[in-house]
Amino acid sequence: MIRVVLPSPLRSLAGLPSTELVIQPAAPASVASVLDEIESRYPMLRGTIRDHGTHKRRAFIRYFACSRDLSHDPPDAPLPDSVASGAEPLLIVGATAGG
Repeated sequence: MIRVVLPSPLRSLAGLPSTELVIQPAAPASVASVLDEIESRYPMLRGTIRDHGTHKRRAFIRYFACSRDLSHDPPDAPLPDSVASGAEPLLIVGATAGG
């Protein structure tokens, strides 16, 4: 089981009451398999985290795990063992910009 923390606007859109979502993605656990499972369970989130057609990460979305930015890693790269085991969460973060 993988724990996922979503940004507040996405939690609201999906109607999730808590900050963490627990899912069981297809093995091996990767950012892509986690997002596939999230979009399958919560279709209203399709296109909000990654593009519908290309499945590329949206510009202002970041993925973090174990104090590492996984945003530029290949989406099929295995998640760290502590995330795959549920000990640590995968954080999906909405980045901010401005001046």
